[in-house]
Amino acid sequence: MITVAELIAEPQLGLRLMAGAEGLGNGITWAHTSDLPRLWEWVTGGELMMTNGLSVPADAAGQVELAQSLVRAGASALAIGEKMHAPPLMPEFLEACNTLPLPLINVPYPLPFIAIARSVAESSLLEESKRLRQTARIYDLLRLAGKGSQWQNLVAGLEAELTSRLFAVDRRCLHAWHPDSEALPAAVAAELTQLKDRTSVSTKNFQWHTLADQHVLLMEIPTHANALLVVLPESDPHPDAVVLLHAATVLGLELSRTVLGLENRLRRGAEFLIQAFDGRYGIKDMESRLSEFGIPAQEFQVISLSGGNGMHLAETHLNMWRHGFQTACLESLNRLHILVSTECTDEMLRHALPPDARMGISTPTTAATIESGLQESLWALGTAGATGEHLVRYAEGPSWLGLTSHEEGQALVQRLLGPIFEYEKGRQPDLLLTLKTYLGMQRSWQKTAAALFTHRQTVIYRIRKIGELTGLDLTQTSALAQLWFALEIHETMELRE
Repeated sequence: MITVAELIAEPQLGLRLMAGAEGLGNGITWAHTSDLPRLWEWVTGGELMMTNGLSVPADAAGQVELAQSLVRAGASALAIGEKMHAPPLMPEFLEACNTLPLPLINVPYPLPFIAIARSVAESSLLEESKRLRQTARIYDLLRLAGKGSQWQNLVAGLEAELTSRLFAVDRRCLHAWHPDSEALPAAVAAELTQLKDRTSVSTKNFQWHTLADQHVLLMEIPTHANALLVVLPESDPHPDAVVLLHAATVLGLELSRTVLGLENRLRRGAEFLIQAFDGRYGIKDMESRLSEFGIPAQEFQVISLSGGNGMHLAETHLNMWRHGFQTACLESLNRLHILVSTECTDEMLRHALPPDARMGISTPTTAATIESGLQESLWALGTAGATGEHLVRYAEGPSWLGLTSHEEGQALVQRLLGPIFEYEKGRQPDLLLTLKTYLGMQRSWQKTAAALFTHRQTVIYRIRKIGELTGLDLTQTSALAQLWFALEIHETMELRE
């Protein structure tokens, strides 16, 4: 790799150093021309950035920011063509280049930039051969990762090849993306969090920063939304940008292979829960199946979720796995049901599951009481919907008008809606449907009739019949409130059936 000093020493180019002498030892990976603003956004690491001057601000503060941002991004040097479009270079700019240091090179007129690029490219032929061999070794690592913790083996191999520490994290929260991943160093995580709060972590393929007094590269892991690779180089020169792209691709391929395995596990978990919730397993078989999914048969919890914007079962299952929790999941009637260890705390659930979803959580459950656990989680979910809470544990916190258990809810439903159930035996369940629609349409006869494709007078007759059967005066708000409340509880219990 040619250095800045070696490039300037080539007599046919006639380049002149204007500032930043302490950076003459910087290696140049490539020479790139750009006249766009925010020149540093096109840096991937090690480039000599060349401009005709249009990228250079006219004011001292802007020029200093240009120098600082180029160094943060990992540029090796800045070359400016003379007698072109560059504004006067301010003393503050030259001082900043000396301090950082950032070699500042004058390109004599009319030397074409391509002559500089050709010199860099010719000196990089040997480097290109080395890059190809290193890229081949990186893809071999995917094949040679071996059994056991393939992810850990792969990351360790890449770290040795790149002489860097690698961390795959979630861009949104900086939590490790894979449960076997090492967590980011605390100092780097703290400064990266501040960076996220100040601006946003770019979605560019490459973005160099100086965090915790060291160069840190942020780059995407392909095909996995919000998966971010954090690279902490441990030697100079920093890893080649192209090789890093291939390393990120290899990690993405391994994650894809893992996700495919999780999809098979997700399917098997759903089949298991359908039968488990229907009571089709004996205790021994249930304990054995729970063990297969890594769920402690002696004590686990059932979680029911609803209302998440764009909530998908596969994504929820993946998030729980990423946070280190084995689960069995089932999607049924617009609800997600999850079996997970009781070690999964409320805080972790709020972090791993959709933030706008409502969650109902059972008391500690065993293989023998899984059906009751589902009832409890649905009851708690109903309480969450009625009270506006996002997370409710069964028999804890708020309750539905003082009702604290599934059994009390059943008794209330039977008292208020039982006469309607009895009347509709052997008949079309028109009364209950009409009541639910009527209350949902804010007691509008006309809207209810339109929704049910029936006559307004039919709706009036049915509502009066409900009043007769229940003994309630449906002109009173309190009576309607009781029936609405009973319907909400009944719907929760129906989900269990």
